[in-house]
Formats: sequence, structure tokens, C-alpha cells
Amino acid sequence: MSTLQSKSQTTNLSVSRSTDLTSAQTTITGAELLIQCLLAEKVDTIFGYPGGAVIPIYDALYDCKEIQHILTRHEQAAVHAADGYARVSGRPGVTLVTSGPGATNAITGIANAFMDSVPLIILTGQVSTDLIGRDSFQEVNIFGMTMDITKHNYVVMDLKDLPRIIKEAFHIASTGRPGPVLIDLPKNIMNSKSSLAPESEVSIRGYSEVPKISDEIIQSIKESIISAERPVIIAGGGIALSGAAEELLALAESAQIPVVSTLMGIGAFPTNHPLYLGMLGMHGTYAANRAVHHADLLLCLGARFNDRLSGKVKSFSPGSWKIHIDIDNAELNKNIPIDLAIQGDIGDILHRLNPLSVQSSTTPWSVETAKWQKKVPHYTSEPGILNPQEVIQLLNKYTEGDAIVATDVGQHQIWTAHHYRFSRPRSFLTSGGLGTMGYGFPAAIGAAVADGSRPIICVTGDGSFQMNLQEMMTAVDYGLPIKIAILNNGYLGMVRQWQQLFYERRYSSVQISSPDFVTFAKAYGVAGLRAQTLSEAESIIKKALEIPGPVLMEFIVKEEQNVYPIVPPGESNDKMIIDEQK
Repeated sequence: MSTLQSKSQTTNLSVSRSTDLTSAQTTITGAELLIQCLLAEKVDTIFGYPGGAVIPIYDALYDCKEIQHILTRHEQAAVHAADGYARVSGRPGVTLVTSGPGATNAITGIANAFMDSVPLIILTGQVSTDLIGRDSFQEVNIFGMTMDITKHNYVVMDLKDLPRIIKEAFHIASTGRPGPVLIDLPKNIMNSKSSLAPESEVSIRGYSEVPKISDEIIQSIKESIISAERPVIIAGGGIALSGAAEELLALAESAQIPVVSTLMGIGAFPTNHPLYLGMLGMHGTYAANRAVHHADLLLCLGARFNDRLSGKVKSFSPGSWKIHIDIDNAELNKNIPIDLAIQGDIGDILHRLNPLSVQSSTTPWSVETAKWQKKVPHYTSEPGILNPQEVIQLLNKYTEGDAIVATDVGQHQIWTAHHYRFSRPRSFLTSGGLGTMGYGFPAAIGAAVADGSRPIICVTGDGSFQMNLQEMMTAVDYGLPIKIAILNNGYLGMVRQWQQLFYERRYSSVQISSPDFVTFAKAYGVAGLRAQTLSEAESIIKKALEIPGPVLMEFIVKEEQNVYPIVPPGESNDKMIIDEQK
């Protein structure tokens, strides 16, 4: 049983069946076959949490030395950790959870990965096939529940299908527009015996990965750039997914085109580059929003044009010719009318475009837009009061902009986007589409497992951190060098800001209490540090980076500090509020 959920198409699946091994091969269980199939896909890490329905799989893992299992303290955290692993490594992250509540706990993480196009394989336990549909103990229809938040999902009802399904799942998750694929594994299937082997090839009828782009279209893009006077490139998350960061840099420099990014596109273009104007959208910089509003050409690469990006649709870049390139045809003309919509791989298109020596006479435009960049982001420095933006700037200073930074969702997320100077892709991990509080710390765990060569920073808030703070023990168990920076302002800051600006300061249920985070960290055996002034913040950041293993830093910051700029709801991006007075 299977159904394909794709944002662009529904396809029929067909693949050659796995062949039986020779009679000399020892018969193995379905769980052992599953492990062999995962090894064939070069899986080296699984994030999970055991339970009754997946005991056969965990028993098979007991004898597998090639796969590291990371035991999280909650299934949601396991999926977020696999998500962080995938974003940093570029390979599908793998999660293993049990049936019933184990599977439902994973749903938020799956939806988060689906919205942000992250390749995941989610293995869920299920009751035996003869018990399905009988309201059995720890039974839920996770197959049906996740149809709308997976790129594809399966229930393995016959062990003979398992090698094919695993091969297909990894292929689907990592090709085209990446996304999560769920495989539901009934317990009796995992206990069944067979002499099957992993599938070696995959062929999925009707599954089209990347359409071929004609030379005429490439030439049309070139001519549009050459004729434009005020071009702007919008760099989305698709730049990193397609490995096109270097090609983007080459195009922007040769044609002298200003670049803005989406939240998910941060790091795709060096943030310290003279042509970079910052993030676009509701909390975008003055320079980015103004440039896009006045542009006569928009070259949008791998972005979704969602509401937080575009603002009021009718007023979005009203005078521009819009070219939109995306791997997923469903994103083209979905939210913003496009003049030239191209479904294709961004990396391939830019690779073919750059040798054409794309040059334009846009130097006055790029010089003018570079001047706008200095006006934002805005904050007021006050003696004796620690501003959250200052904390981010110090983190950037002492990691030299080379850390992998994971954030939760809220004001600290936007401050990090503005003030940390990311220089390469796959360095900024954040929940863009779903806006999931509790994402940052487990994602940092996955990042630390994927890449131990760089500093790992988790920037979070006092509200967000309490969503998944139990994962402190996971970081301790595996000695992960994650430096946690909690910006503690005593509020659910972004909601409070909206209530201040748009609801007459009617602060309803946004003041939040917290434990003593330093004492809390010590209870887990983690070094806990606290700062209330700029000099103290500088001191504890330097100290934390010298301590091996996880460190928790609590920064007591200004309570009612706001994120600026901000575009009021329902307004166009040129109507942004720059600071408290405007």
C-alpha cells in the first residue's frame, strides 16, 4: 500500500523486484533486511526512540556497528535532529520511532521538514497487519495522517516489497524538490523471515526529477539581465539545495546585480558581500525591500513567494519583469504572477548562463542600493542594558562567522538572520515555513552529529528553549559541543511585539516564567553561564567556546526590545516600520 504526495504531481510507481539471494544465504528477519537496505543507502546515523512496535528493529540495530543510533528524549526532537543533520550534510536524515504516540509525536517535525524541503526518511513502527484497523494498543493510521505533509509515504504490507520501498524512498526524498518520506513498518513484517537482499536500482515510472531547459530560455534570461537597469536577484533556499552558491556569486559579480535573500536562503550568498542587501520580506532590511520594490527585473531563484516574503501581493515589486526558477512546477505562478516561469535545476541553469558572459550596465544601481544597506537593522543601545542584537554580534565576532547556527522561532530568529554574518550555505538552520518553536536545539544536535569540524551555536529564546529542553541530556550523552545562547527577555517576544504594535499593548498570555537556566544546566552536568551586561556577555561567550562539550549561556536582555524593520500585516513591503518613532 502506498500513495505519492508531491507538490507538483502524483505518479505511478514501478520498479524491478528484489531478487532472492542464493540458497546458501542465511535467512534473515525483515528487521535485519531493513538494516541491510539502510546500509546500502550509506546511512550512518539514525535518530530515534524505541517502543514495543519497533523492538525487532532495535534488536537488529544491536548487532550493527556501522550505524550510530542517537537516542533523543522525545520523538519530535528526533525528527528535528534528523532535519538538522540533513540540512548540514545534504544527505537524507533518518528517524526511527514506534507506533501510536511515537508516530504522532513525530508529526510536527515531519511537517516542518515538508515545508522547508528537507530530505528525511521517517521509519515508524506499526502494529501487526492482522491488528490494523481494530483500535489495537498503540495503533494510529500514521499513513493517512501524514499524507499531506510527506512527499511520499508507504505501509509495508509484504516483506517482498521492503527492498523496493527503501530504495524508492531515498530516491524520492533526495531528488527533485527534496522532502520527507514516511515508511510504516508493521511488527509482524519486521519479524518475518526472508532471503531477500537490498535493491540495487530504482526506476519510478512517471517520476520526473528535472526537466530539460532549452538554450532559448537560457538566452532569454541573459537578454533580460542585459536590458535591465534595476535588476535584483532573490536567493531562496533552493540555492543551497541545488549546490548553486558559487554559480550565484559568479553571476551577481559579473553582472553587478544586487542580491537579497529569503530567510531560508541566508548563507547562499556571502552576507558581507557589497552586493548583498539583506533579507527580504516582513522583517527584511530597508535596502532589500526597497530594492525589490523599485526593481525593473526580478530573478527569483528557488523561493516560494509566500506571504511573509511578498507582503501585499498587488503591491509586490509592481514595475518589475519577474523570472522565477524553481524545481517544483507547483510553486510557479502560485502566489505572485510571473512573466517567465521556469521549472528546472537552478545550479544547472546558472552553470549554463554564466559562460555567456552576462554583463549589464547596472553599476549606478548597485552603488545606490549599497548605500541603503547601512540604515537597518535598527536598535537603540542603552548603557547597562544588554541588547539581544549585541549578543548575536558577539557570537559572530568570536566564531568569526564560521559557525553552524540553529535557531528557534521568534525575535531571536530574525535578529540572528540580520546580525550573524553567514558566509556559506548550510550554515543557518531555522524553521522557515512552519515556524516551529522547539526546533533549534534538536536541529543543533543533528548538525553537531553531521559536522564536528565547526562551532555549533543554538540561538533560542526563553520560551522556545522550554519546548525541547529535555534534549540537554542527549547533548550530554554524546558529548556534543553545542553552545546554547538563550536570549531571556521574560516574554514570548514576537507575539508581545505584535500585541504592542497592533493590539494597543494588550499583553495577553505572553509573559513567561522560566527556571534558573544556569542551575538547570548544572543538573544535567552542563556548564551554565549568565550575563546581564555587554562586558559579561563578551566574557562568557569567549569562555563557552573554550569549554569542550555542551555549554548553556543565559543572556538577560532588554525586555521590550522589538524587531525592526517590520511590515504591518496586510501592507506592502515598502510600508515597513523602521523603528519606534516611524
